Amino acid sequence: MQRNIGLTLATALMMFPQIVETIYSPALPKIAQGFSVTAEQAAQTLSLYFLAFALGVVVWGRMCDRIGRRPAMLVGLLVYGVASVAALLSHQFEMLLAARMLAAFGAAVGSVGTQTMLRDTFAGAELAKVFSVMGIALAISPAIGMMTGSALSSQFGHQGVFTGLALLAFVLFGWSAVTLPETRPRHVLTMPLLKTLIMMLRDLAIWRTAILVALFNLGLFGYYQLAPFEFERLGLSTEAFGYSGLALAFGVVLGSILNKRLLRRGWSSERLVTLASLLTLAGSVLVAASITSWLFILPMMLVVLAYGVAIPNILATALTAYGDRAGTAGALLGLLYYLMLGGGLVLAAWSQALGLVLVCCGVVAVPLAIASHHQALAASED
Repeated sequence: MQRNIGLTLATALMMFPQIVETIYSPALPKIAQGFSVTAEQAAQTLSLYFLAFALGVVVWGRMCDRIGRRPAMLVGLLVYGVASVAALLSHQFEMLLAARMLAAFGAAVGSVGTQTMLRDTFAGAELAKVFSVMGIALAISPAIGMMTGSALSSQFGHQGVFTGLALLAFVLFGWSAVTLPETRPRHVLTMPLLKTLIMMLRDLAIWRTAILVALFNLGLFGYYQLAPFEFERLGLSTEAFGYSGLALAFGVVLGSILNKRLLRRGWSSERLVTLASLLTLAGSVLVAASITSWLFILPMMLVVLAYGVAIPNILATALTAYGDRAGTAGALLGLLYYLMLGGGLVLAAWSQALGLVLVCCGVVAVPLAIASHHQALAASED
């Protein structure tokens, strides 16, 4: 019998991928030192993480339709836990990269699996409200990850971070094994993957959605990837970088609150995404102008505020036309935007220029958001 997923567990599972990535971010300089690699090489672990994450999204999303939401979630969490232990035991940088990629593959189930279960349980305006609540939870998760990672890294080095990641994975596995329900509707069919992919690749709205999600996430994770080295160049401590997560979390919470208020006033999702794109561009220009001082954190708050506005609205309306194949469609959408995000982070790590990365995100996002808004207006008039 189908049961609804509890919002407490759903929130924890949605926060899981962000926490396990941001808890790792403060350890990047220590990883560079411990494994005798450059800052660019250490930062590439984050890029490869998201490329493997993209593959995981496809596999687990497909498994959600084939074997059910609950079994897919449990297997994915188990894979992540095993990979975290492998990272803890790694003594060579190549082994660490392989373990991190396997961990990313497993962690992807927390994103695509939870979103699929929420789409099983909620619909329409109710789903948008749930994603808005999730947006607030996701705002808190980077602060939790960064502060925890900073504390573990300062006290125990990168090994302490990997130990914390493994413990978190097994706690979530145990919790899910006891309480996670199966939410897969009876009418869901296992749609052909290739046929669904072709449908989505021909859908311009899907392309705009994927690019926008990738851009807003690149702005956020570009900070986690590059800012630790900016703090180091400014002579600031790992703990200071961890505390900056509080400022960013505050910015995303403000964005989520602003989003809820504007939704109540009748703003459409497309209009809100356009507003978020403009805020991203403005904040990015200010970050680039102030990057030589710790004050760049202040305009960075504007960038993450825009993230808090944009992401719930993009995700809530992304797959309304693919309800009969939610798991597969969600997996393929995730594949598209995580591949884009991983590629963007590869370029960001190579550039080591946070301001430039953010400005590029804003410049590309604004016209895409405006085009989506105009299409929505035209559709409503018809």
